[in-house]
Amino acid sequence: METLKIRYLSDKIEKLRFIDGKSDWIDLRSAEEVNMKAGEARLISLGIAVQLPKGYEAHVVPRSSTFKNFGLIQTNHMGVIDESYCGDHDEWKVPVMAVRDTCIHVNDRICQFRIMAHQPALQFEEVEHLEGCDRGGFGTTGKQ
Repeated sequence: METLKIRYLSDKIEKLRFIDGKSDWIDLRSAEEVNMKAGEARLISLGIAVQLPKGYEAHVVPRSSTFKNFGLIQTNHMGVIDESYCGDHDEWKVPVMAVRDTCIHVNDRICQFRIMAHQPALQFEEVEHLEGCDRGGFGTTGKQ
């Protein structure tokens, strides 16, 4: 079992928790009150700094309800936080854009994360042909 060292930068948000057997993702909450107008973009504080285990990175993505509930899209679509971003003031934030006027309250669940092992070392081999079956190119799946 790996250990995440968490420094809470807000005493207003619920503590992180892993819901064993229910999800591989851990919810992150807004640490601030945010009012946004349609078209506005900003970083929302998540109220934590984290020291990840050696050899891991965190992937931060919206929750499935983030767009429906708040009209927010994550502007980088998936944030990657590497293990070197681990100081006392390396606060996690999420970059978002509002597609409608919205209000986010402290402790609202607005995104989620999981940790993943770093990609292994790779080598590249140039070839004339690939061995796989040709499926017809990008966007052709499901067309008759």
